[in-house]
Amino acid sequence: MTTQQSRPAAQRAFEPVARSLAGRRWFPIWAVVHHRGRSSGTEYATPVAVVPTVDKSIVLIGLPWGVKTNWARNVVAAGGATLTWKGRDERTNEPRIVESADAAALAKPFIRFIVWRMPGAIILKRDRPSPLPVE
Repeated sequence: MTTQQSRPAAQRAFEPVARSLAGRRWFPIWAVVHHRGRSSGTEYATPVAVVPTVDKSIVLIGLPWGVKTNWARNVVAAGGATLTWKGRDERTNEPRIVESADAAALAKPFIRFIVWRMPGAIILKRDRPSPLPVE
């Protein structure tokens, strides 16, 4: 089975849409995480869904495919990543993978029930955002 076929069908179906919309100023739900492979050093750009949080100093990204997702492990190994979100590049640091209960406590009330059902999430602290949009 190829890597393309082993991914969940929902991920394969929505990835083209996510890639085209992620990081845009007018589409704040999706962002792009720019990171390097832990072993290969290859640069990657992964579209992700950002979870609205009660603390604006952090970025919360759910891990619906599991806590061993490669991009999340790459970000933790590197100690941070650049996030293209809302039309801006933001540097993040101090990444950590947490359980769903911890992530749900940080999520805004209207989205907690969704975060609670995920296997986990990754929390990133924000550096100061860059002043210029990337669009």
